[in-house]
Amino acid sequence: MTASERSIAAAEAHSAHNYHPLPVVVAAADGAWVTDVEGRRYLDMLAGYSALNFGHGNRRLIDAAKAQLERVTLTSRAFHHDRFADFCTELAALCGKEMVLPMNTGAEAIETAVKTARKWGYQVKGVPDGQAKIVVAADNFHGRTTTIVSFSTDPDARADFGPYTPGFEIVPYGDLAALEAAVDEHTVAVLIEPIQGEAGVLVPPAGYLPGVRELTRKRNVLFIADEIQSGLGRTGRTFACDHEDVVPDVYVLGKALGGGVVPVSAVVADRDVLGVYRPGEHGSTFGGNPLACAVALEVIDMLRGGEYQQRATELGEHLHRELAALTGGGAVREVRGRGLWAGVDIDPALGTGREVSERLMARGVLVKDTHGSTIRIAPPLVVSKEDLDWGLEQLRAVLASAGEDAQGS
Repeated sequence: MTASERSIAAAEAHSAHNYHPLPVVVAAADGAWVTDVEGRRYLDMLAGYSALNFGHGNRRLIDAAKAQLERVTLTSRAFHHDRFADFCTELAALCGKEMVLPMNTGAEAIETAVKTARKWGYQVKGVPDGQAKIVVAADNFHGRTTTIVSFSTDPDARADFGPYTPGFEIVPYGDLAALEAAVDEHTVAVLIEPIQGEAGVLVPPAGYLPGVRELTRKRNVLFIADEIQSGLGRTGRTFACDHEDVVPDVYVLGKALGGGVVPVSAVVADRDVLGVYRPGEHGSTFGGNPLACAVALEVIDMLRGGEYQQRATELGEHLHRELAALTGGGAVREVRGRGLWAGVDIDPALGTGREVSERLMARGVLVKDTHGSTIRIAPPLVVSKEDLDWGLEQLRAVLASAGEDAQGS
């Protein structure tokens, strides 16, 4: 039995089976590459679902974390610490907002946004107590807490976890007419992903996000943008909403905000929204801790110059040109996405997304499947063009081999 097999067997024996990872055991990583326990190298084309936008072991982020580790890592919010004010100030400025409420994980931040919208609805909009409604989109993925799965349409995420939290209405993604019909006098927020990641990197129709912004402003409803995966450079802009010059009322951030070093998330909005909170009404022991703030401050500084956004734009255009060329031969049915982010629908006759991912792994490329025969491609923004091309070459080889197998069967 190999070292990888031993590690996987031990994990299977002693951990809950809530994930189905590819059978690779990573022991080290640098930039866009990871190395397993046997010393095999793989090109990471997933980047931790965008948590690793700046690559593995980014020197600036590691140095920032090390320096903070030597000073203080946690105070809880019982006390102030010397990195907190700078973090909140700089993140608010990056978002063009006034206030920040820091948490740890993306799901925590979504829960915070839900609570914020309800409290705003009761205190500011005047919705009767207990009647606040939030409109969400079908095929969403905002996390897996009890409340969040209550408005999921994914059976795997939702089944057997009821009773479900009320107060949500689901409408088709990208359908402005359905959204407008769902918004009523009790609606406090519309919560959507500017690009739906888990659903297969679905980009809404042009004009949809501006339409959401206009509708919510007109009806006195908060527009909450879940930019946990799509934000912080992934699509070629700081936020995916920026592509249509849309500014939501509330940004929900996570993943890349922690630079792949520590979990950091935040809800960012103006004072008229986040100002509804009073001490004791919401919090987190680790939210906004000194280590998290130190790393996130470095992330914010790295994004401020626009280098990573530009890189995602240029390499993303190349990625999408190369992937579009694959649609002509029948192996790839559709490609969607923006920047260094793509959902690739493989012809089901060639295999499931899992099977394609395993074949790519055997050739030294790591991606992840979602929903049938779709794979997601989202390399770190630091990936070189040469490495990106090598990864795409492996995809072409896998598709060709799968096509030959399908014809021979």
